[in-house]
Amino acid sequence: MTLLTPPAWADYELIDSGDFMKLERFGQYILARPEPQAIWDCSLSEGEWERLAHATFRRDRQSPERGDWQRLKPIQDPWTVNFKQQELDLTFKLALTAFKHVGIFPEQAVNWTYIHDTVKAMPVERPRVLNLFAYTGGASLAARQAGADVTHVDAVKPVISWSRENMEMSRLDNIRWVVEDAVKFVRREERRGNTYNGLILDPPAYGRGPDGEKWVLEEQLNDLLRTCAALLDRRDFFFIINLYSLGFSAIILDNLMVQHFGNVPEGAAAINRLPNYQSGELFLTDSRQKRLPLGVFSRFSSVTL
Repeated sequence: MTLLTPPAWADYELIDSGDFMKLERFGQYILARPEPQAIWDCSLSEGEWERLAHATFRRDRQSPERGDWQRLKPIQDPWTVNFKQQELDLTFKLALTAFKHVGIFPEQAVNWTYIHDTVKAMPVERPRVLNLFAYTGGASLAARQAGADVTHVDAVKPVISWSRENMEMSRLDNIRWVVEDAVKFVRREERRGNTYNGLILDPPAYGRGPDGEKWVLEEQLNDLLRTCAALLDRRDFFFIINLYSLGFSAIILDNLMVQHFGNVPEGAAAINRLPNYQSGELFLTDSRQKRLPLGVFSRFSSVTL
């Protein structure tokens, strides 16, 4: 199993974690948010958290997902942060939302650099990349900045608008935006015989499509991957999937990858035959060196970096 963490970047820091919370700095602002996997004790005192934090998220007692932010210091909302790593240079709008999220998942930065470098290394003039459950578009921007022809699919129209703002602030253009249920979209692409050089999936545990379509990860992921396998180019390709669900392990992803992609390239039949294959956990390290797990991933590519 591979453990991956993003490189240090100036506009993000995990300061502390514990007591089912995490304390993070996004640019000039420090936020305290719930984190169900941080079951250990905090390193800093409650008073230090209150002294540092600009805002703290509190869950609504009537909802396991929604809540509101208690502002402890002045904060400009929304605001922007930058991510710079070698040739990759992206700008993101952040905002305090009712679902505790702020617009980026910092642990995914390790995949942004992978996507950028893989697209750059492909012997294809404009690799076609499909990003499903694409949220505010970090992966889409990384692929586009590397020269890919990107299709960005998300079921929530305001999130698509947010992604477009990130594209424009990152001085990019010509991403194809699709507001649609991901399952419906890939099935239609399969019927049309369309293929992509890169597939990126970051599905939630639960969700709803724009027409009320129900998404339940453990019930539908297997069928979705079966369709995705038909969309992946057979010669020049990469594939990334991330899961943030306490019930899923990297071993589950290994089994799914063998089942659906074991014939890429032709003849491959075991996980160690998938080209340049990696699977494991994504994590962030706080200032006291506690490692916070933030999901499992699998990725492989025809390109050796």
